[in-house]
Amino acid sequence: MIDALSWIGRLGIYCFRLFWAVLRYGVPPRRVVEEAYRIGVQSLPVLLVINGFIGSILVIQGYISFAPLGGQQLVGMFVGLAGVREAAPLMAATMIAAKAGTEMASQIAVMNTREQVDALEVMAVNPLAWLVGPRLLGILLVMPAMTTIAIVTTVVAGWLVAQFQLGLDGYQYFLLVQRTLSPLDLMVAQVKALSFGAVICLVSTFCGFVAPRGPEGVGQATNTAVVVCAVISVSINFLISQVAYGG
Repeated sequence: MIDALSWIGRLGIYCFRLFWAVLRYGVPPRRVVEEAYRIGVQSLPVLLVINGFIGSILVIQGYISFAPLGGQQLVGMFVGLAGVREAAPLMAATMIAAKAGTEMASQIAVMNTREQVDALEVMAVNPLAWLVGPRLLGILLVMPAMTTIAIVTTVVAGWLVAQFQLGLDGYQYFLLVQRTLSPLDLMVAQVKALSFGAVICLVSTFCGFVAPRGPEGVGQATNTAVVVCAVISVSINFLISQVAYGG
């Protein structure tokens, strides 16, 4: 318990130092674009595949659940509530954490092992502003777009299964999705995306900096980053949903 509280405290100090470094030294715009491309575009194929299957599964499970009640057409409502509000943003965050987050942690841990972080300090380059700042702005730039793509993929994949596999009315499916959702749902999804992105970057880079030097430290940083990011993201998802929909 004490170790966990100490870790959280060190993370808080790290975040404060990072924001101060970004404000003081700035962030190279070109590196922000490079990180946004690496985090967003290179992760897009995996995102499409995962959320495509998520939408398909939601439709099948919704169909099985509603069929005994004669409400097969309500799968559109089920996808809107469970998929758009919860599953799509959370799966996008989980995938980014598993791919980009672990990459951030391992890269910084390797640089720390090779004393490249110390070399930046010797050259009067702030490691936080140079290494973490672009990653943070890059992930905040692409996460809303990735979440939107995840939502669209989930809905479209669900429609394909509903119409062509289950023989349901595709127009009724989209109509129920539209009636179930509101602009608030899309705004909440974007808030979740920004929150997830900040958590993934801050936790992953922090794990890379504090990991012990050596091969074991790199593995430890990667493992800790993905586990902590997943736990915090699920917790934040619950809190935001509770505030937005809990009444």
